[in-house]
Amino acid sequence: MATKKYHFIYKTTNVLTERYYYGMHSTDDLDDGYVGSGRRLKYSINKYGKENHKREIIEFVENRKQLKQREREIVNLNEIAKEKCMNLMVGGKGGFHKKSFGGNKGRYRGRVNSNKVINERLKTDVEFRNYWISQTSKGVKKYIEQNGHNWIGRKHTEETKEKQRISGKGKHIGEKNSQYGTCWINNSIIVKKIKKENLDKYLSQGWVKGRTI
Repeated sequence: MATKKYHFIYKTTNVLTERYYYGMHSTDDLDDGYVGSGRRLKYSINKYGKENHKREIIEFVENRKQLKQREREIVNLNEIAKEKCMNLMVGGKGGFHKKSFGGNKGRYRGRVNSNKVINERLKTDVEFRNYWISQTSKGVKKYIEQNGHNWIGRKHTEETKEKQRISGKGKHIGEKNSQYGTCWINNSIIVKKIKKENLDKYLSQGWVKGRTI
């Protein structure tokens, strides 16, 4: 990528929904047809068609290093929290990392964890956390409205229920339960789960048992 002729920040907009995606791109051909590879953007393209997505070049830079820096500055926490923004993470770090599972096969396993930045701010900034929760809720509701991915008026068949019952039998009892030996605590700002064996230590530091603030 570093040897490419052009390095630029682009903005791809769905002309029907006005939702947009910021990204960075390095290429030798400005007309290569690239519009982005973000997860929400791909969903949007699959649903509305590539022809309804317009890419515009926002800014050219000299090299890949500057490109990553500019994306970090443009795709920041406040930007990705906006309702119409399709970016899922702050800029400058790319999308996925790959892990091999043997042979020539591979699969993507999660995103590069730059979301740690967001998580830290969510813990300490009450105003930002409330805004984030509000925007996330709106985004989920809008996605369901557009895609119909909900269970209203639907239910599992009896056959499916029986399979689930048999499959899960005995798996989540006692120590096999992932929540075994844990509890929630909060300090009026942060809510987190801890091992019960550490509860007294936290209580002595002013924490309260429970996750209701």
